[in-house]
Amino acid sequence: MLALAASSIGLSRFLETETPAVSLALDPLNVNALVSEITDDLNDASNTPDLDALLAKAEGALRFDVADARLYSLIGEIKYRQGEKDRAYGFFDQARKLSKTEIHALQRSIGRSIERGDLSKAVGEIDILLRRWPEQFPAVAEALPTILSSPDGYQAVLKAITAEAPWRANVFAFLGKIPEGLDLANRLLFDLTGSGAPPTTGELSNAINGYIRQKEYDQAYRLFLFSLSDQELKLGGYIFNGTFEPVSSGKPFDWQVGDQSGLEVTFATSQNAVEGEGGATVRFLNTPVRNTALQQYIELPPGSYKISLAASARNLKLPKGLFWSVRCVGQAGEIARFNIPEGTYNRQELSQGFSVGPAGCPMQLLKLETAAIAESWRFRYVGTLIMHKLSIERLSS
Repeated sequence: MLALAASSIGLSRFLETETPAVSLALDPLNVNALVSEITDDLNDASNTPDLDALLAKAEGALRFDVADARLYSLIGEIKYRQGEKDRAYGFFDQARKLSKTEIHALQRSIGRSIERGDLSKAVGEIDILLRRWPEQFPAVAEALPTILSSPDGYQAVLKAITAEAPWRANVFAFLGKIPEGLDLANRLLFDLTGSGAPPTTGELSNAINGYIRQKEYDQAYRLFLFSLSDQELKLGGYIFNGTFEPVSSGKPFDWQVGDQSGLEVTFATSQNAVEGEGGATVRFLNTPVRNTALQQYIELPPGSYKISLAASARNLKLPKGLFWSVRCVGQAGEIARFNIPEGTYNRQELSQGFSVGPAGCPMQLLKLETAAIAESWRFRYVGTLIMHKLSIERLSS
């Protein structure tokens, strides 16, 4: 008999998560199975739960396990749904006394703190929740704009992320995706700049890309400039880092190197390059090449411009062409195409004029690309291109 009982208990524990009803039939005192069953019933959107029956089950189990925080939390949730909110929060508080990280009690407590306007406390509870249950970030993310719009809530979040809370990156990723979050993210980034935990490249890029998605191009570009170090500011111009120094940050107004088969792109300073040939080296691997190898967002006001390139090449064969294009972001068609010649040459100076119209083109995309549509092996790219300097200058009217 004892062996059979032990076997039933073991099988009950095995089944408690997937089939709690079967588990309870085998072992009526299996609290894990009871918690799973009540939780499933409460979460079942297709049926209205019998709250009185569930309450009786939870209270019955509590007599056998008075220290299980989950039971207090479940009783609290049932009371909450029965409209007895004050009593419900009493059970939630008891659950948290037994376990500071009891997930459901924490979530209800966060909601109550926000309702009461105690946003500093809410942030502290969010921190506890997300340190133990990081996957719960989406459940609290929607409250962030409300919290950050309050001085107390803002300061509490700023303090937490300055202390490198593990959910810090999620905050900026979320705020960068919603229109009302961008200015809040911008403010946090500004305040973090003078702290011991300054903004990361990823956090800045999230906000910059968010402004671009919202077509707030001026704000995106200002945030990019704000993010630059004193050393990076020296690389400024209509094209950022036009000499291709190996300091790419990955931010949208900096160089983006595409994951492109068929070629290799490397940046080198003049001091580190062979024979002083600094810049961006594009080495083609005798295969077809299509789409983009290198790109950067730029912001040119309406006017007339000249794009110039100092380049060298060795045995360069470009069967479908290779060119820099300038396109208006969000619109089809080019406003400039600047072709790169084939062959072998040394520090050749190339230039071409173009213009940006008076309206409809507040931001542009500068891309190094080919005209190949399909990867046909009849059109294989061969040789090496070294671009020493690429620049855009405005022409006087």
